[in-house]
Amino acid sequence: MACISGKRSYLNTMQAEEALLQAHIQFNYRAGTGPVTYYKCEDCGDYHLTSQGVMHPTLANAIRNGTIKKQKEADSWSDKFKGR
Repeated sequence: MACISGKRSYLNTMQAEEALLQAHIQFNYRAGTGPVTYYKCEDCGDYHLTSQGVMHPTLANAIRNGTIKKQKEADSWSDKFKGR
């Protein structure tokens, strides 16, 4: 379902949380930028990412324990091998 906000929608919290993590893996956000959590939209009932508010604990943990950095590196190597 498309939201009137024009934002990308996620059907449930699992999808939104995965999208939040993937966004930080895929894009190089500077400190203090990019999405930090997700919320349930009052207009469409789905979930959207937001850069407002307190960082979601799962994202904070993934940054703190190096999971995001490791996955970025793994994706980089994967892209290099695909080019062969």
